Formats: sequence, structure tokens, C-alpha cells
Amino acid sequence: MPAKEYGIFLPIGNGGWMLSTTAPHPEATYAWNKRAALHAETIGLDFVMSMAKWRGFGGSTDHWGRSLESMTMMAGIAEATERVKIWATMHANVHNPAVAAKMYTTLQDISGGRAGMNIVNGAYAAEFEQFGIWDAALSHADRYRMTELWTEAVTRLWTEDSVTMHTPYFDLDACESRPHPVSRPTIISAGKSEAARAFQAKHADGAFLAADSLDEMRELSRDVHDRAAAEGRECRTYSMLTVVQGETDAAAQRKVHEWGAGVDRQALASMRASWGVPAEQARAWADGAAGEDAFQTAYVAGSAETVTEHIEYIVDRGELDGLMLIFPEYDQDMVLFGETVLPALRQHDAAVVR
Repeated sequence: MPAKEYGIFLPIGNGGWMLSTTAPHPEATYAWNKRAALHAETIGLDFVMSMAKWRGFGGSTDHWGRSLESMTMMAGIAEATERVKIWATMHANVHNPAVAAKMYTTLQDISGGRAGMNIVNGAYAAEFEQFGIWDAALSHADRYRMTELWTEAVTRLWTEDSVTMHTPYFDLDACESRPHPVSRPTIISAGKSEAARAFQAKHADGAFLAADSLDEMRELSRDVHDRAAAEGRECRTYSMLTVVQGETDAAAQRKVHEWGAGVDRQALASMRASWGVPAEQARAWADGAAGEDAFQTAYVAGSAETVTEHIEYIVDRGELDGLMLIFPEYDQDMVLFGETVLPALRQHDAAVVR
């Protein structure tokens, strides 16, 4: 059984992953993200990943109103690091596959073979309406069909001297993209729908899954593993977790309470609406949201022992191959995590592998 992998989701948008006026507020700067990536490498994490974000959610925090571009930022981080995997995000509905193929070949060269492509296909209409490229007629199934053809084009351009493809979404005519990468960049995909899992099993090396319970997570993870095996390949599964660590459980819980007290309800409503929830319903939900809704993912709050036990439990019970971690305090909690939790996780994983 391969070792578990742990990495971080970089705070490429201002505010990071907390929608709160009282939480730590990372700025959308290369310096901030580079520092977080160097912390990740120093403490021994396996990968750093950044999202692609084109429009924020407003509110009193202007959440993600300022963001960097994933590929160019990660090229800089690839140069600044030596070991961690460099996973950048690419919207299949924004970039032509020939452009994407060349960009990732370059990132693979810069990083010495550590590059990964997180493929997304657009879900927040307002991000793309501002560009004039949102196609409301495309169904969820259509977007995944487009993404599958797009991924086929990219991977062929990485290995073939000339590619011709005519699709409803793009055309390639004897298209060339040389040099080819020495090794294929890792392909990552997030989503839990039927179409998402089918795509992950056929094309991705890693799948990011979200679930409402650990039982559901286990079923989703098993499904992706089984589907990939049926294709004669392997796809590792991951989920996300926010870590709030303190010297004691009580100290960590105080942080949760303090940060939750400043929950940005307007930004929460905008984010919920971006998922397709009617605006009135989104506002009503945000008005009644609890403080913990300031967290965008599931979270664990506690001492090193509590955090370690929780991560071991959810990774084992969910049959996951790793976690992408979020730290509201990248300069404090992440360093503390590396000193106290990560060594215990590595020890636990080594024992399980044996």
C-alpha cells in the first residue's frame, strides 16, 4: 500500500479559506504563498496546490476579490522549491488544450517533473459571464464530455508530434506542441458526481472528494478506486480538512469561536448562490448560519494529539490516500503541525503499510 500523502491548499485568494472578519486574513500575494509553500516543503508535506479563481464573493471581507493566477504563481513556487509536488489548476472551459499542454510542459520542466494539472470545468457562472465565455446551454454532462475531450487532446499533445481533433468545443488541425514533457504531469480532478467519478477513474491520477459523512466518503473512495482498477489504472483519493491547532483542545476551540464570531454572511450568501442556490434562499441560509460556517471545509480543532487522532481516523475510515490541508494560520499552525502532528502521522502510516 503506497504511503499516504498530505499537502496544502495555498491561499491564492485574499482571506484564504475563512469567510470571517475576525480570522487571519492572508493576502493574495506571491510572497505569502511562497512562504506557505516553503513551510510545506520544510516540514515534509508532499504537495502544494492552488485553485484558479476569477471573481470573488464580496461581503465585508471582499472574499477572494483579489486573487493570483494559478499557473504563473506555481511556476514561481516550482523554482523556489525542490521537493514538493506542484499542482496548479486549469479551467478546461477557459484555455485551449494546445495552450494548456504547452504551459504544463513548461511547468514540468521548471519543476523537474513535479507538476500536476488540477482540471476543472467551471461551475460559478459569474466568473465566466464577465469574460463572455459562459455557455449556459452546456449541461453538467456536456461540461464533462467537453473536459474528457479536452484532456484527451492535452495528453495526446504531450506524446504525439501532430494531433487533429474536431469537437463541438474546440478544433485542432495538425496541431504541434513540442517539446514533449519528459514525464507526464500528474492529473488531478475534484468532484463526486457520477460524471466526475467516471472522469477521474479514466483520466486522473488523483481525485478530490467531498461527502456528508465518512460512510459516504468511504463509498465514494471505493467507487473511484474500483472504477480505475477496471480501467487498468490507479487513481488515488483525497479530501480536504482545515486544521485549527492549539497547545490544548480548549485553546484551539477558542480560536474557532473567535473566528466564527466574525462570519461574513454576505460573502457566504454570494458563495452559496454561486453554487446555483436561488439568491433569496442563499441569503436566508446565510442569515441563519452558525459561526462554524465561516469554515469552507470540515475542520478539526484541538491539541496535537486530538488533531493526529482525528486525521488518522478519517483517512483510515474514509479509505483515503491522503488529505489536502488548510491552515487559517499558515505561519503558525502549519509549522506547529509539522513539528507535532506530521511525524506521528508518518509513523502511523508506516505501521499500517507494514
